[in-house]
This record gives sequence, structure tokens and C-alpha cells, in this order.
Amino acid sequence: MKTLVTGGAGFVGSHLVDHLLRLGDEVVVLDDLSTGSARNLAAAAENPRLEMVHGSILNTQTVRTAMQSCDRVFHLAAAVGVKLIVEQPLRGLRINIHGTENVLTAAIEARASVLMLSTSEVYGKNTADKLREDSDRILGDPLLSRWTYAGAKGIDEAFAKAYCDEEGLDVAIVRLFNTVGPRQTGRYGMVLPNLVGQALRGEPLTVFGDGLQTRCFSAVEDVVPALELIERDPRALGEAYNLGGAREISILELASEIITTLNSPSAVEMVPYAQAYAAGFEDMRRRVPDNTKAHDLVGYEPRTSLSTTIVRVADDLLARERLGSDAMPLARTGAVRGVN
Repeated sequence: MKTLVTGGAGFVGSHLVDHLLRLGDEVVVLDDLSTGSARNLAAAAENPRLEMVHGSILNTQTVRTAMQSCDRVFHLAAAVGVKLIVEQPLRGLRINIHGTENVLTAAIEARASVLMLSTSEVYGKNTADKLREDSDRILGDPLLSRWTYAGAKGIDEAFAKAYCDEEGLDVAIVRLFNTVGPRQTGRYGMVLPNLVGQALRGEPLTVFGDGLQTRCFSAVEDVVPALELIERDPRALGEAYNLGGAREISILELASEIITTLNSPSAVEMVPYAQAYAAGFEDMRRRVPDNTKAHDLVGYEPRTSLSTTIVRVADDLLARERLGSDAMPLARTGAVRGVN
């Protein structure tokens, strides 16, 4: 099996690459390293079945070249992170919409199957007890950059479904809910690595708003195997699946648990949204996934405890010396192609 992973040098993508190599796949990674890092692939760097293509999904020829002879595609490349999306909405729209269409079009030409990663952000402000895949999307003002990511990923899903129905593309969609773990950077506003880094440095843990907004964090080691199982299950054709954690926790509780787990001297500091983001920023008060559909399909079950993930993230930050900066030099991978 030859597999293309777009965004394979990112947090989730690099863990997926490791998993696919363990399964025996030949793996091609397409990444422009704008938010990912080749260092994330250090463990796989000497594997002769790994090939790295340095390029952007916005370049149609780059995508076609990377996809040559591939049987399947895991499409993870995207502009991610609330901070990045709010600050650079146009870049996010271009990558998440035009880039995705390039990938889907190339997959049709190559007759490759696709698993497209989407996000719980598509549900917007829906605070239902448990969000099902057919739950309503409740989004804010489209002129606010806060909602461009949710809007773009919703369009991505619509593209995937249309390509499935009209062009016969073998495609499935997964919506991730706050996936966390080693290699995740806090550079773009990811809450858990940011708070863990602050705790390790003994700094105040900054919690935005009143801290009562709740999330369900899912460990990357629980999520990644489910991605591969969903991709190769023919019942997933044209469907979307939630993959999230089982425990609902407020961000204020998360900060306290991090301090306790790491035995940190840090305190918690409440920061108004207006101080952290532009005026008018909206956050979701609650986001809880219903994982039933993925469980019924592939047996998905979040098993890793949050305290275990906190320790693993802390160990990773310490080992990679990223307490002061997330900047990382480019590491050498087994085979590297540059495509303009």
C-alpha cells in the first residue's frame, strides 16, 4: 500500500505517518513546513519507505506529483489554530478551500481513496449535550475572522461529499475534537501545550474568559489508529465521523489538573478575551462529541487518561527544549523532494 499524507510533518500527521510505516505502508509526506516541522518525523527519518515532498497543496502540480502511484490519501494539510486563523483569515481560506479542492481533484485523477480530516469547529456554537454528525451548525457573523475556519472546513466537507456523489470519489470525513499529545505546539493557540509549557516554567497558567468553557480532549494515540481503520472501511464512503474524548472538562479545571499533575508552583491567571484576541471574539461554551458512529464502525474508544497525556506532553516539551520557543530547525528525512 502506498499512502500520501498531506500535512504529514504536523502534529497529528506525523503520528499517523509513524503508524502507517508500522503497518508496512510506503508513505509519501507532502508538507510545506509552514506550521509542521521535519523534526516531527525524526523517528521515521531513516525508514526507506518514507519520502518527503516539500511543497504546498495550493500548487496543483505539486499535489499531482506527490500523489503519483498512491493508493490512498490522508488529507491533513490545513491552516490550523484559532490564533493563526484570526490573524491571517485570507491565508486560511485559501489553504483550506483551494488546497483541499486540489487534493480531491488529484485523487480523482489518480483513482486514490481519501480520508479528509475536518474539525469540531464546523458545529460552531451548538452546545448540545452530545454533538452527533448530523447536528446543526450554528455559526456567527461570516464577516468575523473567528468563523472563517469553521466556514472553510464546512465547504471542504461539502466538496468531499459532492466529489463522492457526482465523481465517484471514495472519500470519508473525520471531525477531530481537541486532539492532544506529544509534538503538538502551542504556537498557534493550542490550549493544552500552552498551559503545560507555562506550568513547567513556573509561570501563571493563562485561562481566557471565565474558564468555564468545556472541551473533551482526545489523545492522539487513540485517534490515529481509528483514522486508518475508517479510511479502509467501505462503509465509511461519503460519511463523516466524530473522534473525540469521553471526559468533559472546563479549561479552568484543565489548568488546575495540569498544575497538580506536574506538581507545578504556578497559579492560574484569568485573561479577558478582549486582551487575548481582537474585539468581538467568540468562543464556544461547550463542545462534547458523540462518538457512537465511529465506535459502531471501527470500535473507536478513547482510553488514554488526560493526566497521562499531560505527562507525555510535558516530557515532549522538555525533551525537545521548546519551553522558550517553538522554533525548530529542519531535520533530515530519508528521502526529500522539493517541488516548486
